[in-house]
Amino acid sequence: MDSLRRTSLVAGGFYVLTFVSIPTVGLYGAVHDADYIVGTTSETPVVIGGVLEVIVALACIGTAVALYPVVKRQGEARALGFIGARVLEAAGIFVGVASLLTVVALRRAGAGTDALVTGQALVAFYDSIFLISQGFLPAVNALLLGSLLYQSRLVPRVLPVLGLLGAPLLVVSDAGTLFGLWDRLSPVAAIAAIPIAVWEFSLGVYLIVKGFRPSPVTAGMVAAASARPARSAAV
Repeated sequence: MDSLRRTSLVAGGFYVLTFVSIPTVGLYGAVHDADYIVGTTSETPVVIGGVLEVIVALACIGTAVALYPVVKRQGEARALGFIGARVLEAAGIFVGVASLLTVVALRRAGAGTDALVTGQALVAFYDSIFLISQGFLPAVNALLLGSLLYQSRLVPRVLPVLGLLGAPLLVVSDAGTLFGLWDRLSPVAAIAAIPIAVWEFSLGVYLIVKGFRPSPVTAGMVAAASARPARSAAV
């Protein structure tokens, strides 16, 4: 198996792995209750949701690191920007998870009614940082990586087009949530997120099943790889 195929498999696998956090919508339901800290519902769903989101954060970084050696040949500045945005997205996820696990810790410590306001503030903080880390930044990622893949033709152009079209929709949806026009979990927000979700999932599946399409980028990488043994032999 050549290095390009390994790269596509790893990157595709990481992209598909980012979808393991879908159940967190239901798992985090109880923690949004105003009296969660003094309630009797199980803490396990929140902890499981946190673990799933940590996996997603690590997978986010993995997608950028895996794709960087390939897409930098199309545009190094945008490729570096993609890594930076992915790392910021992961950092936001880590911070959000930490806020919810702090609520669980307060509950286990028997903080009681005195901690209700603190718990609600931590949950509100999670919702706010989610808007940035898993709302706005995926739109930035789609613009950066989508433009690189569209120009390089490493995958069918219909895939990055989905990301490029979905990015402004996601930004508008986040703006509506920010200004109180609709809730983060409203049908409007869910519909606006579909193009980006389809873009990332379909990209992951395509990279796993098909790999990179032949292009000047892949030809240059193959030529560079072939030249290295020749130079070594000459030395």
